[in-house]
Amino acid sequence: MKIREIYEILDSISPFELQEKWDNSGLQIGSFEEEVKQIVVSMDVDLELLKTIDPKTLLITHHPLIFKPIKNMDFSTYPQNLIREFIKREISLISMHTNFDKTHLNSYVAKNILGFKDAVCSEFICYFDVDCSFEEMVELIKKSFGLERVKAMKCKDKIKRVALTTGAGASLIRDVRADLFLTGDIKYHDAMEAKSLGLSLIDIEHFHSEKFFVEVLKSQLKKNQIEAIIASTKNPFSLI
Repeated sequence: MKIREIYEILDSISPFELQEKWDNSGLQIGSFEEEVKQIVVSMDVDLELLKTIDPKTLLITHHPLIFKPIKNMDFSTYPQNLIREFIKREISLISMHTNFDKTHLNSYVAKNILGFKDAVCSEFICYFDVDCSFEEMVELIKKSFGLERVKAMKCKDKIKRVALTTGAGASLIRDVRADLFLTGDIKYHDAMEAKSLGLSLIDIEHFHSEKFFVEVLKSQLKKNQIEAIIASTKNPFSLI
């Protein structure tokens, strides 16, 4: 298939026009008229992954490789070093980021990973009702995401309403209307702001909350008679 045909299918699954203005989803490297021999799906891309991919492959990632304006092609810097490998190895790249968060990922995590089938999504925030203690939610998060421990900030003992945003959603703290907010990449000052608002926090980590992108997209592609190979990169962080 040509990249254009695959792009149109991806656009029907999760319209690229839904991405945020600051985002850069869509075709990043390659040409719409190129033919591809296989499709590989991954949350991110690194040199290790690129070296395992055959030429004439279309790689579909969640996070865009090219995010900020590139002012030079210094191959000793990132992401220019990876762009060089893409071109040398004749590998194309499409990214599906904030558009896929809105249409699929947040809802999938709330309903299929945490088990709250009644979750309702509004843009980047999924809401669902619970009746449990803060400690019980902590244990559910650990079990659901495979985390040994979590970073948390408790404001209330009882939790009735939960908000969820996969990835890094701390910028949404002022918009959240819940007892508890689940998101990743929470910083010190984010916690201080949430505390002043009486909003409890549990950091579900960026990687662990979005790693389901690959299986969700592969399933959607299969519904459109397209087979894809899963080749996710690893979490760059480790506990030591």
